[in-house]
Amino acid sequence: MTGATGTSLWAITLVVPDYDAAIAFYVGKLGFILAEDIAQHSESGPKRWVRIVPPGGGCSLVLGRAVGAGQQAAIGNQTGGRVGFFLQTDDFERDHAAMLAKGVIFEEAPRREPYGIVAVWRDPFGNRWDLLERWDAPNG
Repeated sequence: MTGATGTSLWAITLVVPDYDAAIAFYVGKLGFILAEDIAQHSESGPKRWVRIVPPGGGCSLVLGRAVGAGQQAAIGNQTGGRVGFFLQTDDFERDHAAMLAKGVIFEEAPRREPYGIVAVWRDPFGNRWDLLERWDAPNG
């Protein structure tokens, strides 16, 4: 794929304990768009294909309901405790205030870095995110 054109990161999987709880948080609280919610049947039983997209577009999240002890143990720790997800905004102050008003828990006060303003927050499942407004890059 070196030198390939026309490719992009389209989606990543986010392991969650329950589809509906994740939809309630990301779509209901944060305003993500529910792009797909399709019931599927496989050899292992019923499952769903659930894909959400941030309100400004970009890479999708495919919500994957944890099945089995190994996947359940990964909920909230898919990136080994590091911030693994970055929600970029064009107005940090606006989105930070809106997220606080909706009960989103931030781990820190906003801080200014050479690349922009940022603050770490967690979703209800323990996944660590950055809310980020970059100084030098357009959204997307």
